Amino acid sequence: MRDRALAEARIRAPVVTKCSRSLRSRGSSLALAAAMTVLLAACGEPTSHVFNSTNLTGATFARDFQLTDHTGQPRTLASYHSKVVMVFFGYTFCPEACPTTLGETAATLKLLGKDAERVQVLMVTIDPERDSQDLLAKYVPGFGPQFAGLRGDRAATDALVKEFRLVADRVGDGPNYTFDHTTGIYVYDPAGRLRLFAASSKGPALLAADLKGLLSGG
Repeated sequence: MRDRALAEARIRAPVVTKCSRSLRSRGSSLALAAAMTVLLAACGEPTSHVFNSTNLTGATFARDFQLTDHTGQPRTLASYHSKVVMVFFGYTFCPEACPTTLGETAATLKLLGKDAERVQVLMVTIDPERDSQDLLAKYVPGFGPQFAGLRGDRAATDALVKEFRLVADRVGDGPNYTFDHTTGIYVYDPAGRLRLFAASSKGPALLAADLKGLLSGG
């Protein structure tokens, strides 16, 4: 059982949105594969649940963060203990991928009904130079009461990019620069363990099924 769980935990290359290119429609996909090696801890707990998202149970990265939320409160992963936590990295000036992902996540939570109260969605900005606390407060909670914006300074942000093995490449030098960045959501179970990487292409129904699995102890 343990060997099978570890085999399922092989992550596919994450989706990277090329925000610097024009998009033909809301449903257009300009995703590129980015190289990403996943190391799994030998002590990772096995799971018999079959998920739609990439199973990261036992992964040795994306372990924690120390950031400030859109209300000015310091936050770590432990701040949301006992909830399923969904962590997405993006920025408020993102032309399409970020609002689309957040909108689909909001649709996912609606499918959970009352269980959505046991889920916390976090958008961590990769653009702290423009995404102030005030801007995050106006933008992120607009997707629902379970949504919060987090930010750190540039040094903290760069450290998280490494810790979470993200792609976050700035494109352009002027004030209207964009980012080519990893899309998808890291999902933690109520015990604070990294369990899944959910690609936005999975859709609300499949992601909702995964969240239900984690909420039920899967």
